[in-house]
Amino acid sequence: MYVRHLQLTDFRSWQHVDLPLEAGPTALVGANGQGKTNLVEALGYVATLGSHRVAGDAPLIRHGAQRAVVRAAVVNEDRELLVELEIAPGRANRARVNRGSATRPRDVLGILRTVLFAPEDLALVRGDPGQRRDFLDELLVARAPRYAGVRSDYEKVLKQRSALLKSAGAAKRSDSADLRTLEVWDGHLAKYGAELLAGRLDLVADLVPHVTRRYAEVAAGDTSEVDGPAGRVAELEYRGSVTGLPEDYGRPGGQRADPVTIESTLLSRLAEIRQQELERGVSLVGPHRDDLELVLGQAPAKGYASHGESWSFALALRLASYHLLSEDGAEPVLILDDVFAELDARRRARLARSVAGAEQVLVTAAVAEDVPAELSGARFDVREGEVRRAG
Repeated sequence: MYVRHLQLTDFRSWQHVDLPLEAGPTALVGANGQGKTNLVEALGYVATLGSHRVAGDAPLIRHGAQRAVVRAAVVNEDRELLVELEIAPGRANRARVNRGSATRPRDVLGILRTVLFAPEDLALVRGDPGQRRDFLDELLVARAPRYAGVRSDYEKVLKQRSALLKSAGAAKRSDSADLRTLEVWDGHLAKYGAELLAGRLDLVADLVPHVTRRYAEVAAGDTSEVDGPAGRVAELEYRGSVTGLPEDYGRPGGQRADPVTIESTLLSRLAEIRQQELERGVSLVGPHRDDLELVLGQAPAKGYASHGESWSFALALRLASYHLLSEDGAEPVLILDDVFAELDARRRARLARSVAGAEQVLVTAAVAEDVPAELSGARFDVREGEVRRAG
């Protein structure tokens, strides 16, 4: 899979830009503030319908414009699809494929798959649980786009149920009408929550071996050694709020997570803590309360890993995602956004060797010297609102 062409209109700093691309490595080189990250951010938006830099769509619209348009020609196994997204805050975004009739943006998920590594990814190791949950859910959607709907449904139900708990708790009442309504929302939360949780657990089970190997590859430099430096193995542990599930869920070689079992267990747990939830006015159990613990050796990486180890773990998560998606089918486009300047020489070289064989790698850098020789290929200079091919 690779992107053959990218066109932007009123996206971020770009009033209009046409960028021809090709398979293999491509470097976008320009000083900070010239718009190179905006270009790869647009590709990430096509793949995920979100930005790795901001939570909402409004900042993606160029100042003074009413909407932004992103068009990407995506080639997958000799078949080309043109994806067009119109981003308009305050109105429903629109999407088109091959200039056909408008469709829901969600329907284009899966046409382009990307794995994007950026300096912000250090927060996957050092940040709060919500960032790691988002990492899992975005990867889950990339593997199976139907989970975008599951995730959206769960978030809607959670919002409605939490509002009911808060209003009932504030009024110091829990009459029969409230309880009947709450039981309905319990059922919806358990249904969608079980689907989302089952998907996450299976994803973690599949991801762990890749993370262990990729961490060793980046940190130790020898792909035959999976223990990393000083025997410190990198692993993942899913820390769930739903107790009573089989212990091998989410573990390599364990049984696949069963949504029916999870739904029943979640419903029982909701019944057990109902009074506690009413008193506090919040939903205390479900995927929204879970965390993905990153383990290095016998200790959690957060709070114990060094700065270099944290970078290696963040890299391992993204490289593991890339290899997992590649195993599933179409190889994703790999985007390295201004990361080489953040890495020491050893990690820089090892990362470059790891990704050099990818079908398409897009690298952004402030100076050409930051792009490793292993990723030499097409180069574009980005400056003064223009993109020019170098050489």
